[in-house]
Amino acid sequence: MTQKVALITGSSRGIGKAAAIRLAKEGYDIVVNYARSKKAAQETADEIEALGRKVLVVKANVGDVSKIKAMFEQIEAEFGRLDIFVNNAASGVLRPAMELEESHWDWTMNINSKALLFCAQEAAKLMERNGGGKIVSISSIGSIRYLENYTTVGVSKAALEALTRYLAVELARKNIVVNAVSGGAVDTEALTHFPNREELLAEAREKTPAGRMVEIDDMINAIMFLLKDESTMIRGQTIIVDGGISLLV
Repeated sequence: MTQKVALITGSSRGIGKAAAIRLAKEGYDIVVNYARSKKAAQETADEIEALGRKVLVVKANVGDVSKIKAMFEQIEAEFGRLDIFVNNAASGVLRPAMELEESHWDWTMNINSKALLFCAQEAAKLMERNGGGKIVSISSIGSIRYLENYTTVGVSKAALEALTRYLAVELARKNIVVNAVSGGAVDTEALTHFPNREELLAEAREKTPAGRMVEIDDMINAIMFLLKDESTMIRGQTIIVDGGISLLV
C-alpha cells in the first residue's frame, strides 16, 4: 500500500470540505470525518470518489477520546497508514464571558483543543510507520485578540496554537511537521451561528487592508503550502491569513 492518505476532521462542509477536495485533487485518498450531518459528509465523499480517489467516511465527535480512538482504528483497518492530518473540526458556545457555564467551557475546549492532542497521538503512530507526516490545525484570530461573544472559542484556539508548538518539537524526531493556519472572518456556514455575524462581516469587508474578506480558498492555499515539502523547515508556527486586519489597533 503506497497511496498516501489524508484525514480532515469536520470535513462535511466549509473549510474542511474544501481541504478534503483539494487534497483529493492532489492525489490523496481521504478520510472524511463528521459529527452530525451524514448527508453532507456523503456529498463530500461522492465528490472525492468522482475524482477517482478512495474515501472513508467516519462519524466521530472528536471531543470524545474514545470516539477518536475508534476513528483511527477504522483508518488503520481501511488504509493501514496516514500521511496528512488536518485538524479542522471546531465548535463553541458563543456568549459573553460572564454568561458562560461549565458545560459550555468543557464542550468547546474538548472539541477545539483536547481533540488535537489525542488525534495527534493516534496520527503519529500511523505516520511514523511510513517515515513521517504533516499536521495542520485551523485556528482563528480570536486566539490573539478580543472578539465579541468569542471567549470559549478564542481561549480554545489559543490553547490549540500553544499545543501546536509543543507537538512540533516532540514530533520532530518522528519526522512529523506540525503547524497551524489562523483565519480572519470567512463567510462559511459556521459563521451563521454568530449572534453578531453581520457586524463581523461588515467590519471584515470595510477594514481589511487587503481590500477584501478572506475566502475559503485563501485558507486552503495556506494549508496546502504547509503540507508541501518546500515548507518542511516551518515548525510550530501559526500562519495568519486575514488580509492584515489583525494588524490594526
